[in-house]
Amino acid sequence: MITGCEREFDPDGAYRLNPQVSLRPESFGALAYHFGTRKLSFLKTPRLVAVVRSLADHGSARAAVEAGEVPERERDGYLRALASLARTDMIVPV
Repeated sequence: MITGCEREFDPDGAYRLNPQVSLRPESFGALAYHFGTRKLSFLKTPRLVAVVRSLADHGSARAAVEAGEVPERERDGYLRALASLARTDMIVPV
């Protein structure tokens, strides 16, 4: 588990994009806007955007990262990015 927030992020847990979040495509990836909290987050790569969009299709965040063909050496970074999105309620447990 990745800790350091109110709620622990479990890479082996199932997540989905929060229904209150809209992703706006950008050349670098996407902007995520949470209509409930009015927070804005930057998803810095198109691959991260694809992983976030696919979360609900996989049994765990880790499985979504693997299915997104993220190179093994980059997977921890992607899981940290997902943990950050979970801390800000951009993604939520299923």
